Amino acid sequence: MSMRKRIVVLISGRGSNMTALIAAASNPDYPAEIVGVISDRANAAGLGIAAARGIATKVISRADYSSKEAHDGAIDAALVSFGAEIVALAGYMRILGARFVEKWLGRMINIHPALLPAFKGLDTHARAIRAGIRIHGCTVHFVTLDMDDGPIIAQAAVPVMVGDNEDMLAARVLKAEHRLYPLALGLVAEGKARMEGGRTVLAHFADDADNSTSVVMAPDPLREETDLEHLARITP
Repeated sequence: MSMRKRIVVLISGRGSNMTALIAAASNPDYPAEIVGVISDRANAAGLGIAAARGIATKVISRADYSSKEAHDGAIDAALVSFGAEIVALAGYMRILGARFVEKWLGRMINIHPALLPAFKGLDTHARAIRAGIRIHGCTVHFVTLDMDDGPIIAQAAVPVMVGDNEDMLAARVLKAEHRLYPLALGLVAEGKARMEGGRTVLAHFADDADNSTSVVMAPDPLREETDLEHLARITP
């Protein structure tokens, strides 16, 4: 009998993070399997990607329900029908109601394109550039009642390069997201990351020792262009 956790992914669009999770789950040693994908939009590109990989999909459009509560209820019913144990939000663009969130508390995770608690909400990359920060990134967190406010599971940082525009920074962060989300989901599926008392507890988990010495710097002074004329003046 398989011990892999059953995961259902909620999407609204292209599903690039969903695709990264599906790729990770294709390894039989990965502790989770993607058993279903739900979208609130029938034209979400991710639906076709999931279907092509043999994963069951379902469209649950808000327009088909009389209220937000009814829409949430339909999503919950679909999750139950899939036998979901963990819910992974991957670019799902609707805020879920309190009753739904409370039911799945500690079993629902999300990825956000910023280093929380900074830049909650939308337009994170443009806001980061306007703020002049030099380090940006992404966060996987447990979903709670307040948007982008749940306990942090894992984060990845990238430099903001001189001359970056929003699209360039977004592309760099997205690559980090595709590495981070499978790692974080794996930790939750294995029980190595769990939510307790409003915090994330890591247990039975050995971090990579190299992480203790890794540094992201931007601009990186070690990669500055060498001024050969200046070196000639100061070199005996």
